[in-house]
Amino acid sequence: MDDILITGNNIESIKGLKQFLHTRFRIKDLGDMKFFLGIEIARSKKGIYISRHKYALEIIKDSGYLGAKPVEFPMEECRLSNTGELLKDPCIYQRLVGRLIYLTITRPDITYSVHILSRFMHEPRQPHMAVALRVVRYLKSAPGQGLLLHSNNSLHLRAFCDSDWAGCPVTRRSTTGYCVFLGNSLISWRTKRQKTVSLSSAEAEYRAMASTCCELTWLRHLLTDLHMSVSDPVTLHCDNQVALHIAKNLVFHERTWHIEMDCHFIRDKILQGEIATRYVISSQQLADVFTKALGKEKFKQLMCKLGVIDIHSPT
Repeated sequence: MDDILITGNNIESIKGLKQFLHTRFRIKDLGDMKFFLGIEIARSKKGIYISRHKYALEIIKDSGYLGAKPVEFPMEECRLSNTGELLKDPCIYQRLVGRLIYLTITRPDITYSVHILSRFMHEPRQPHMAVALRVVRYLKSAPGQGLLLHSNNSLHLRAFCDSDWAGCPVTRRSTTGYCVFLGNSLISWRTKRQKTVSLSSAEAEYRAMASTCCELTWLRHLLTDLHMSVSDPVTLHCDNQVALHIAKNLVFHERTWHIEMDCHFIRDKILQGEIATRYVISSQQLADVFTKALGKEKFKQLMCKLGVIDIHSPT
């Protein structure tokens, strides 16, 4: 059996499509979405709320942490490395992190922590397991955390990109992080270790800009396919002045021949009017949460700005 999700802004057209499909196939109309691809969906006057509340509770229960003391942020400000005693049974760690990876589809708040933990899947050690269990304790503090997709929203795309230069203590590769908003709704985010070592912070930031541009290009095409044309340039926020100068000034390209393809790609997007870069101060850089572990106050502040909420928490 296959499930089909139909979306659109014309109710009559949707009804007509369902009637047409019913004449060709035997289908059952399940009504408005409440659960799709493992994601729980709830409607409110403000919009649609998506989460994986039940799945998070399963992880907490299976880890034996129902009675554990919750914590307010998922990861301490530390860097994990290949040190510490090896786990006797790595399968326990691998299963737990694998489930946490699945949970990140609706949980941007644990994306960075889970990304770091997934680097040690082949040879997990005691410090890695301790951090993974801390993430479980964080889930216990708000298992229903999710995202609100606002109903009254604009179709303007904007993005924030950042990098943690040479942040991996094992390989000294940098970490790319970005988040993309449609109006006020967070719709895409990512944490990924870069494929090569960057020789400067500006180079690491520029690689992050290139990755974000690829995502923005795909999202523009997706919205066009849904008949929601994005005519205005997408605003790309970056907190590195040198990287922004490279994007706008061809003279700088000669100094960055080793990232020449990224330079030309971003430059073309700017000339085509698809991307407009803008400087943002580091304290307002929303992508920080996808490139580094943050303290409690900064973490909570960014989660609020990203639109991460828990509708199951008491008011």
